[in-house]
Amino acid sequence: MHFLMKCFRFFNHMLSKTPINRVYLATGATDLRKSIDGLAAIVQMSFQLDPFSSNLFVFCNRKRDKLKILHWDHNGFWLYYRRLEKGVFQWPDEQTTLPLSISPRQLNWLLDGLPLEQKQAHQKMDAKFII
Repeated sequence: MHFLMKCFRFFNHMLSKTPINRVYLATGATDLRKSIDGLAAIVQMSFQLDPFSSNLFVFCNRKRDKLKILHWDHNGFWLYYRRLEKGVFQWPDEQTTLPLSISPRQLNWLLDGLPLEQKQAHQKMDAKFII
């Protein structure tokens, strides 16, 4: 358990260390036998996005119990892999050629096993003026 907590803290530290512009989900199922090059090719060719950007690209398998997150950092890719021992991710069903753009907050909900839409969560407020 101690090792797992270290890994989790490292993962959170790495993701918070570099600015994340956007999070993109590859809706539907992805063949997770693909590694960095295969997933980066999906991002570039299918999504028409730049895999070298400071975005996270998230992929899930058919059973919804595994996911991979592709992330470019300075001079190389990170590939995060998560396998649930019990339960599934609340992954969007629709298989489209375009990825679904979500917030980092929604990604945290997804990783915690929650749906992307949390009706009771406080909505983001974009305040512009004090008075």
